[in-house]
Formats: sequence, C-alpha cells, structure tokens
Amino acid sequence: MARTGRMILAAFVVAAAALAGAAFAYSRGSDQPPLASGALADRIVVEKAARRLTLYAAAKPLKTYRVAIGWGNPGQKNREGDGRTPEGSYRITGRNPDSVAHLSLRVSYPEPQQVLAAAAQGVPPGGDIMIHGIMNGWGWLGRLHRLVNWTDGCVAVTDREMDELWRAVPDGTPVEIRA
Repeated sequence: MARTGRMILAAFVVAAAALAGAAFAYSRGSDQPPLASGALADRIVVEKAARRLTLYAAAKPLKTYRVAIGWGNPGQKNREGDGRTPEGSYRITGRNPDSVAHLSLRVSYPEPQQVLAAAAQGVPPGGDIMIHGIMNGWGWLGRLHRLVNWTDGCVAVTDREMDELWRAVPDGTPVEIRA
C-alpha cells in the first residue's frame, strides 16, 4: 500500500510538473507573428465582449491582440471603483514608461460629458484608464493573464505585446472602445 501511495504521489508530481511546463510554454509563446518593424497605427478599436484590441492603419487592420479588461460587470463605466472598462471614443493622451504595469498608454477617459454624468449622480467618474502590459513582477504570466478580466477598468496585453503597442501607437491616436 505504501508503495502504491508513493507511485501515485510520483505520478501526481510528474503530471503537475508537466502541466506547469506546458503553462509556462503557453504563457511565453505568441498568438501570432510580431508587428512589422516601423508599423504605425492611426486607430485602435477595443471590443470588450470579444476581449480584442485591433490596431488599424489607413482603415486596414495591422494586428489584433487578445486582452483582459476590467473585472466589473459588462456595461459603461459610471464611476470610480466600478471595475468597468469605459465605452466610447477617446484618444491616447500620453505614455508612462515607469507604470506599475509594463508600460502604459493613457486613454482620455473621462471625457467632459462623462464627468458631467458622474457629477449628476454625485459620484467621481474615475480615471487613469490605460492600455498596459502585465503588472510589474508578474510578466512571467504571459498569455495566462487573459484567463480572467483582472484590471480596474484598463485594457491589458502581454508585456511583449505592450512593447509592440508602445512603438506603434503615437500620442493622439483615436481609441474606440465598444461593448
């Protein structure tokens, strides 16, 4: 009986190690080829329900990325702390190389009408909505981060993907976030 127990334990350890290795290989892998060197986007479209971000240039898709979004319920961001990713038309207003996540591109939320709507409800609209990589120190998760919506309302990609976005998305680029 003891020998059987050790054999079961050994089989479990081997299976767990194989699973961990496969998960690590998956996390480090790439869904698709890298973005062409020197490519510049002139528009970003985020589709929340599909958990997809697409870069466009001259109305043609450059590349599509799978993303994680806010942990809040579906729908429009209404107030600070609701965990929702906003919907609407925005633009990239800046970048932070020293972000708490691997690089970040600032999205112009809240727009003036969203500030007014939140004020009418007596709540703060929130802010600091970004397109960013994985939280610093957790980059080893790679694609595994997309298994759940974990941001506070931002749009997250892998660190490698964020490196591409950082190079391809100039400040001022329009961003459309759809339901």
